[in-house]
Amino acid sequence: MKKYLLLPLLLTFTSIPVAFGQYTSATHGLGWPNTTIRIDTSPTTVTLTLKGESTRWLGVGFGGNTMATVSDMFIWNDTPDRDYTTDAVGNSGHNMPVPDADQSWTIVSDTVTAGIRTIVATRALVSAGDYTFLNNSSFLQIIYAQGATTTLAYHDTNVHYPVGLNRFVLALEDFSITAPRIFPNPSKGSLTVQTKTGLDTIVIYSQTGAVVQTFAVNSKKEGNEVAVNGLATGVYIFELQNGSEKTYKNVVVE
Repeated sequence: MKKYLLLPLLLTFTSIPVAFGQYTSATHGLGWPNTTIRIDTSPTTVTLTLKGESTRWLGVGFGGNTMATVSDMFIWNDTPDRDYTTDAVGNSGHNMPVPDADQSWTIVSDTVTAGIRTIVATRALVSAGDYTFLNNSSFLQIIYAQGATTTLAYHDTNVHYPVGLNRFVLALEDFSITAPRIFPNPSKGSLTVQTKTGLDTIVIYSQTGAVVQTFAVNSKKEGNEVAVNGLATGVYIFELQNGSEKTYKNVVVE
């Protein structure tokens, strides 16, 4: 496997095709230890990844910064219900949330490791009676709260608080090179660029379109290792070229 080491940034500007398909908030801490959230969207679906202590209920409200300004919530608790509504008018929003008749979230996985629960859930971007998610880079305001136990009740001293999520492009539509893969993604050190057709050139762009690095691929092997530990944290666009064919993939560097 050929290895490539990224050199310091080059500030050459160029244009790249715009074919963005997915957006992400990346993983965002929620104030308590081992508690995080990530929200990913595609043109049709939102995926919520929520982590927190397995001995507590975990709740997220969408589209506002107080109980009085959100009406749609995802709450993991010791009942089967996950989709909740709060009366945003009555009682200034401080009434207990109630489960929706139509439970729109689908639990993809619910696992506990070393006392930390990881929940992955999906639903349609647009769902009747629920908050509408947009598949773009718009700012997303949420509130978060957790309970003293897994039984849903007032959060008491574990107060809810607002969290603002910035979102950015996660992936680009593929063009012509056959089945490209870049992994691991996100990456903290090195990653592998893998195609079935071989590569001539890899160009790495910043989100503003600046060329970060360009290098020729001297090996026609299917896998080429690239070190990204020299890059600042952020999202980069990899342009993969084989002759006249090009495809684009996004990489998150953590």
